[in-house]
Order: sequence, then C-alpha cells, then structure tokens
Amino acid sequence: MADETTVPLLPCASIDDMADFYEVLGFRTAYRQRRPNPYVVMQREDLHLHFFEIDGFDPAQSYGSCLVLTPDIDGLHRAFAAGMRAAYGKVLVSGTPRMTRPRARRNAAGVSGFSVIDPGGNWIRVVHRVAAAQPAPVGRLATALANAVVQADSRGEVRQAVRILDSALARPEAGDDPVARVEVLVYRAELAMVLHDPGTATEMLAAVERVVMTADESARAGAALQTAADLAVALRQHPATEQAVRAGEIPPVPTNPDVDPPDGR
Repeated sequence: MADETTVPLLPCASIDDMADFYEVLGFRTAYRQRRPNPYVVMQREDLHLHFFEIDGFDPAQSYGSCLVLTPDIDGLHRAFAAGMRAAYGKVLVSGTPRMTRPRARRNAAGVSGFSVIDPGGNWIRVVHRVAAAQPAPVGRLATALANAVVQADSRGEVRQAVRILDSALARPEAGDDPVARVEVLVYRAELAMVLHDPGTATEMLAAVERVVMTADESARAGAALQTAADLAVALRQHPATEQAVRAGEIPPVPTNPDVDPPDGR
C-alpha cells in the first residue's frame, strides 16, 4: 500500500529534557504523558520524533538513531543553529547534546548530511534527499576530509578521524586548495571540542586566520568560516579555556571580525 508513514521511537533518560531541547530547534510538543509510561511526541512541520523515558538510562550508551530526509538540508541546519544561538548563545559543538555541520558523506555517495546528537544520546542523521550521487572529492585535503567525516560523523570514531586530519595537516603541499585547508582546520577544531581539547581547537582556529584566500575562495569557504565563528564562541565559553589562557598553556581564542558574527554569537 502507498502513503505509509514510519515514525521512530527513541529512548531517553528524561522526556522533559528532550522536549526542552527540541523546542530550541523549533519543534513543538504535540503529545506528552507521564502514565502509564513517560512518553513525548515532538513535531516540526512534517518531522515527527517520539521519545520514551527509561529509568536509569545512560545517553552515553545509547544506540538510538534515525534518518531524516530533507530537500533543504542547509535551511534546516540554519534553523537549528539559530535556535541554539538564541537559547544558548552558541551552536552546541561538543558534549551531549550537540550538532555537526552539513558535509558530504563519502560513504553515502557524496550526499550531504549532518547529525544532531540529542540529550538522550540519539543520533538524528539529517540527509539531503537527492536523486544522483555527488562527485568524489578532488585533492589530497578534500579526500582526507571526506575520510574523516565518515569516521567521526557517520561512525562516531572521532579519534580515528583526528588521526586522518592530523596526518594530512602535517604534510602541507604547494598545490593544496586553501578552501580545503580551511575546511580541514575547522573540522579538526570541531573534533577537538568534541574531545574537550580547547588547546588544539584554539590552535586550529588561529591557523584558519593565517590561510590566505581570494574573495572568491573566501565566499566558497563561507560555511566553514561561520562554523569557525561558532567554535570561537563555544571556546570562549568552555570552562577549561579561561583557566588554560591564564596559565599560559594556550593563547587567547582568535576573534577575527571577518569571521565572528557581529553580535558575538
């Protein structure tokens, strides 16, 4: 039969935490109950997510996951990011919950995707609905980035992704695309935040500022530069950053006016 609908039911430790978080992303609470079992339904237009509460549930051990297919992946990401900035003053890039940035997935024929890791530890994998596979990455850095995205964003193997990126960054070549270099540096900074390593994240953002690009290249790197701005805000708010700066362990977080949003968020 046609017109069937599949709706994921995902576990969590608290339906209240889930409702609060998804409301930040623009969802509304469509249904909630406490008895006979805690259950909440969150809805954003045609996107429905159902959550059930488990006493003693550990989000760090969650295997919950689902796919969201959308024709406007960038628009959905912008909306989620705007909600986070309004509620938290930053885009959440580390810890739980957090959100990754849209990137081409080599293990999905180059189709772009990003993930929301919610308070229940569920991976909401947002994928661009397209009909055709995208071109394979071209160039040493772009290939390394694609491989790292598979490891970290798809498989959750952050440390393996770090090894791939560090190897690529350790061997700069004259013909490297500066836009690809910015993409790699920003992604490495993002992964450093996931690993609670503000020193490396600061180092990567400082390296981004040293990349020389033409106006056209800067435009192509626009999404990465916006992510760098979000990371800089998150870094300045990271509990370990101020202590490390005062101790002289890391330099102050870069504040490039061409990258940071004018309102500081």
